[in-house]
Amino acid sequence: MTLASIRIITADVARLTDFYELVTGRSARRFTPDFAEIVTPGATLAIGGVATVKLFGEGSAEPAANRSAIVEFRVDDVDAEYARLRDAIDDVVQEPTTMPWGNRSLLFRDPDGTLVNLFTPVSAEALARQAR
Repeated sequence: MTLASIRIITADVARLTDFYELVTGRSARRFTPDFAEIVTPGATLAIGGVATVKLFGEGSAEPAANRSAIVEFRVDDVDAEYARLRDAIDDVVQEPTTMPWGNRSLLFRDPDGTLVNLFTPVSAEALARQAR
């Protein structure tokens, strides 16, 4: 089994897609006004509008309601990414901090409130986990 994508449902696909293009530095494939994808080497971040929820079952997803999942991106230098994005992020939850498991981590919320983590493995153990 391979994790193919994470999909975020939003009321404003263009705004959220623009935000994640800025964060990832990658251009999105915008298939329709209600659906876009940002392809990364590890997985795809899909962004769907509320109109797409009907395709999965009315009421099966709700935009801007996440409080349990974190969208995570491994980056080469989390401190450099923070310097690059600082002015574009409205809600920084935690500035770059080295976590007990050996990742240096920046936590912030996207425009819909979803938690985003940019991290860089910095300890020998964290680096070894990433090599697998």
